[in-house]
Amino acid sequence: MPTDWHLNFFRDVALDFWRLAMSPEITAAEVKTLERVLEIQPGARLLDVPCGNGRHAIELAKRGCRMTGVDSSIEYIAEARAAPIEAEWIAGDMCDLPWPDAFDGAYCFGNSFGYLDRPAAGVFLAGISRCLKPGGRFAIATGMAAESILPGLLQKRWHRTGDILTLSEARYHEAAGRLDIDYTFIRNGTVETRPTASYVFTVAEMCRMHAEAGLETIGLRQWDDSGPFRLASPGLLMVSRKR
Repeated sequence: MPTDWHLNFFRDVALDFWRLAMSPEITAAEVKTLERVLEIQPGARLLDVPCGNGRHAIELAKRGCRMTGVDSSIEYIAEARAAPIEAEWIAGDMCDLPWPDAFDGAYCFGNSFGYLDRPAAGVFLAGISRCLKPGGRFAIATGMAAESILPGLLQKRWHRTGDILTLSEARYHEAAGRLDIDYTFIRNGTVETRPTASYVFTVAEMCRMHAEAGLETIGLRQWDDSGPFRLASPGLLMVSRKR
């Protein structure tokens, strides 16, 4: 599986699927969680990476935050730039973060951390640490922690989201610690299959990688912040702080 699969995956029907799946209510709840776990203060400068179409960053900008969003999807960055708010939108690699000591906080939502293999994840976390001011907080929300995804992994699943019918077919590669999922989108008689690959890390390994990057883990929660993370929790919200 090519490591840059996401460059071709995130366009047209796949983006429409995600837009339909992420309702305004979901976004509002996630933004409240971010405000809480990042301890966001008025006027805070925040980094959203990868930002997608900016659904979190736009809402945070409306609440007075100074936002920078980075994403490799040209289509999503164009959509974010069309929003009637002031923010910095950058089309680029999530591992290329050239802003030393610039941000009060940062976050990586939507399973995006799993796009990175072990070396790339280290580069990404080092970049996050470099970008944060001392004491700045970083939050990851992911459903790809090993303790979440593996206990109940289904090889095939059907989803209906609006007018899009989606089949996901999963294969786990134990030696690589990688989950490959082929998504078949069916809409208006058109059928298209696109492959994805996500690396599956244990929570302990994620904590070690954060520590190597100078980020101290301060919270392991359910991804809606409703309680502590446990084996088979549907998702992980991991919060760290720059030393």
